[in-house]
Amino acid sequence: MNQDRFILELSKLNINITSLQLQQLERYYELLIEYNKVMNLTGITDKEDVYLKHFYDSLTITKVIDLNKYNTLCDVGTGAGFPGLVIKILYPHLKITLLDSLNKRLNFLNVVIKKLNLKDIETVHTRVEDYKKQFDIVVARAVAPLNILLEYCIPITKVNGYFIAMKGKNEEADNALLKLNSEIIETNLFLLPIEQSNRTIIKIKKIKETDKKYPRIYSEIKKNPL
Repeated sequence: MNQDRFILELSKLNINITSLQLQQLERYYELLIEYNKVMNLTGITDKEDVYLKHFYDSLTITKVIDLNKYNTLCDVGTGAGFPGLVIKILYPHLKITLLDSLNKRLNFLNVVIKKLNLKDIETVHTRVEDYKKQFDIVVARAVAPLNILLEYCIPITKVNGYFIAMKGKNEEADNALLKLNSEIIETNLFLLPIEQSNRTIIKIKKIKETDKKYPRIYSEIKKNPL
């Protein structure tokens, strides 16, 4: 996806990107490639692929939620900053937390944040199950199965706030939704432009606090802590 196509596709998401934001994304890309030479940040390095599969894909969250109406967002398992850092660039009013269990990724993100002169954005080195702060919006992009993501992300979502799962395919997790007092509000299935790969965004509302901690019965949580 070249820059002209990127701008066009963002306009279809009702996003009018500024020249400053384009410059910030370009610098982000340069830093990503530079640091990827010494640490494993992404297997996607071709510029047009990064713009499509990382930058544009991160912003498809706007298909299910108007980010202009909220104040705080947490990106769980942020990795190299997708989608949280991209969202911050395009929606600078948001107070954003980038959460990851691998500190070297956060060191990279801190460099990007400083170089881009971004404000009201922090990185937190912890496992999400140990984190207590709550947010208007919590997002996770292709991190783990939906039932596990719910256990991680609903507790740090405010009541009447939203957890947004960005995935390749649709998944069900009725039992976890029930136990965590949450419900699916919208499921948006679409194809990524150009390559036409499947994408699914699941918007989940937290109805009320859970009376007791939902037992983590899934072995994947211990194998793959966020």
